[in-house]
Amino acid sequence: MSVDVASEPQLPQIDTIQAEDVIEAAPSSLSALWQVLRKDRLAMAGVVIYLIAIFFAIFGPALAPHDPQQVMKENGQWLMNLTPQPGYPLGTTNMGRDIFSQLLYGARPAVVVGFSAAFMVVAIGTIIGLIAGYFGNRADSFLMRIADIAFSIPFLPFVIVLVAFLDPSLWNIVLAMALLFWCNTARVIRSQVLVIKERDFVEAAKVAGASAWRILFVYVAPNILPLALLYGSLAMGWAILTEASVSFLGFGDPDVISWGYMLQDAYSAQAMTRGAWYWIIPPGLCIMAMVMAGFFIGRGTEELLFPRLRER
Repeated sequence: MSVDVASEPQLPQIDTIQAEDVIEAAPSSLSALWQVLRKDRLAMAGVVIYLIAIFFAIFGPALAPHDPQQVMKENGQWLMNLTPQPGYPLGTTNMGRDIFSQLLYGARPAVVVGFSAAFMVVAIGTIIGLIAGYFGNRADSFLMRIADIAFSIPFLPFVIVLVAFLDPSLWNIVLAMALLFWCNTARVIRSQVLVIKERDFVEAAKVAGASAWRILFVYVAPNILPLALLYGSLAMGWAILTEASVSFLGFGDPDVISWGYMLQDAYSAQAMTRGAWYWIIPPGLCIMAMVMAGFFIGRGTEELLFPRLRER
């Protein structure tokens, strides 16, 4: 009786081919995210708001009619507390500085802080969430205990203390947000990784001989990218709001004109009691628009994260 010895080694070869087919069939999250943003008008409005903010952050100083710290003078007199008029669309402050120029200059620190903090929060939170969720055991326990400690620290007092000990600057505010904001992203990413790592294409990648780190960053990470971008958009709004809050409390960089600095300056000058709405409302609306843009984008990506919402 003859035995077909050559038939036995073919089974692993067939499994390897199937594994490669399954790996190539992994979903393209970026294209799906773009399709969702195109369909949701509010999400697209959030994207437009961000694009407008980026435009003014780049070209705002060139478009500003005056230096934001320059005192406007005419015939040797300071032009203080001017109401909106030709040449000064938003009037002047109690020190004679052009409010419209300050508003344009304020877009740059808002965008810098927003994007920098969002990038750091998403990067740190995503990497920690991926490692904790995929490897589990001691790595998971250690990283999640650090997240618990970060959760227990009150954020705004921590920012104030950190900025008070260090030199006041935008980057210290970004550092404070990166040290504490990542824990929310990490926990959600971790829970998603626990589900994804049990799917067929991950098992197929293991059969194909892919290393754990390759599986983690090549096959698992793209599937949690929309969730990471969601938290990035929300983190950007919170970062801008936090920078405005810290500047309003007087802990921001005094050499940087931001929207929070404008509100703090207006509050110190009692602009509200004098009815100087043109000094308070514009920076407040800009902060609101940036925070709402992050919420709109996050709302738009819910359909991608929770496909059952498409049935409504």
